[in-house]
Amino acid sequence: MNSPTPRKPRVAVVFGGRSSEHAVSCVTAGAVLDALDPDAYEVVPIGIARDGRWVLESSDTERLRLTSAQTLPSVDAERPAIQLLREEEHAALVVTEPSAPPRVLGEVDVVFPVLHGPWGEDGTLQGMLEMAGVRYVGAGVLASAVGMDKAYMKVVLEAAGLPVMPGVVITRRQWEQDPDSCRAEVAALGFPVFCKPARGGSSIGISKVHGPDELDAAVAEAQQHDPKVLIEVSAEGAREVECGVLEALDGTVQTSPPAEVRVGGDHEFYDFAAKYLPQEHTELDVPAILPDEVTRQMQELSVRAFEAVGGEGLARVDFFVMPDGRLVVNELNTMPGFTPMSMYPRMWQAAGLDYAQLVDRLVQLALRRDTGLR
Repeated sequence: MNSPTPRKPRVAVVFGGRSSEHAVSCVTAGAVLDALDPDAYEVVPIGIARDGRWVLESSDTERLRLTSAQTLPSVDAERPAIQLLREEEHAALVVTEPSAPPRVLGEVDVVFPVLHGPWGEDGTLQGMLEMAGVRYVGAGVLASAVGMDKAYMKVVLEAAGLPVMPGVVITRRQWEQDPDSCRAEVAALGFPVFCKPARGGSSIGISKVHGPDELDAAVAEAQQHDPKVLIEVSAEGAREVECGVLEALDGTVQTSPPAEVRVGGDHEFYDFAAKYLPQEHTELDVPAILPDEVTRQMQELSVRAFEAVGGEGLARVDFFVMPDGRLVVNELNTMPGFTPMSMYPRMWQAAGLDYAQLVDRLVQLALRRDTGLR
């Protein structure tokens, strides 16, 4: 008697979400869905609408592409609702529609969360999956929370002996109760500075502030996305270089060749348009042209930053190479931009790991890792 054919692992790709990075998450999801091998995995696309509703999304990835700033992709909130239910030994996906009885899709083996920003990349989704006992790609609860909150990230990295840019944090209460003290703290840093949402990404809500007369408007812009604002000294004259971190299946931590972002034209910094929209003024050097010793030091600092926050799976560590040659850690992303044109996949492509192989590596890492304390 022939034994039954083993079931393919079921991978739920979760994307969208309530943050301002909803569209970027959708673009990432389209690329990941296309890259997952249908002969190796059963793939289920799960969208989280802007209002927080979970839906069973379409497998048509064409509608998830980003073509312009005016036509951003989004999750279709009118799709059938989907729930992740914990059963005795596993979690199952259940689809509910008003005109039909609940439909069970089956057990979930691993979740691939490609959510960017709060309510997804910040440990909230990871905590839910831990409670449900579902394996997932990427960093755990604490590393995700620290990686999302740039203010606390600086505290952790600095405590680990890593160099960071000077900065101050302004909460909404501080700004409302004593704005003059906040302005004085920023002025003490010296202009220009960058004003950004403390728990944001994709350069959304970021302003370069050239003098005190621009500060109030920049804080208001950042507070549109996060009531907590981080203001940092501008790394004038610095090169922006990034390095990828990836766990190997044997548990060791690997680093990619660094890559450099060079922004020109009307973009004063690496903003949303420069990152995601096709145009001619952003140039990427993959790999970056750096002295061997600087590359080696950057890769070493990347691993230290990854371990300082308790990273798992993957991360991208962003650096400033200062005019005097010093390296300063700008930030660490536990779920970096992951479209095929994003820096993280391109750095690993330069290391000989193509996009599909990278996606497969991350799923395999998740399948081998248990939930819970580790």
